[in-house]
Amino acid sequence: MTLLAAQQPGADPNFTGVVTPMDAKDISGGRRTFEASARTAWHSHDRGQVILAEKGRMRTGRRGQPIKEYDEGGAEYTPPNVEHWHGATPAGPLVQVNIQFGGTTKWLEKTTDKEYNGR
Repeated sequence: MTLLAAQQPGADPNFTGVVTPMDAKDISGGRRTFEASARTAWHSHDRGQVILAEKGRMRTGRRGQPIKEYDEGGAEYTPPNVEHWHGATPAGPLVQVNIQFGGTTKWLEKTTDKEYNGR
């Protein structure tokens, strides 16, 4: 078996070691602005999701776990089939970048104020 030129160590000046490109045809992404306290309904992704706080502060919740918050530049990976929600904090708006790894999103009930506030 021979490696492609871009995979051979030293063949590409932008990488060190063996770096192999992967097919990304199933990856999708998007950006949304959430106003202060705006959030998604509960949902899950059958192949997982990454969300990033591009601007502002992000709040996330998973079933049965404490709420987390991320500063600008912070990111969270949610594994496949984990029910969760995400959005802005009460203090201000959020620009969020999301990446899905193909598959489908299963939408559930709306996130209540009580759940959003961690009570």
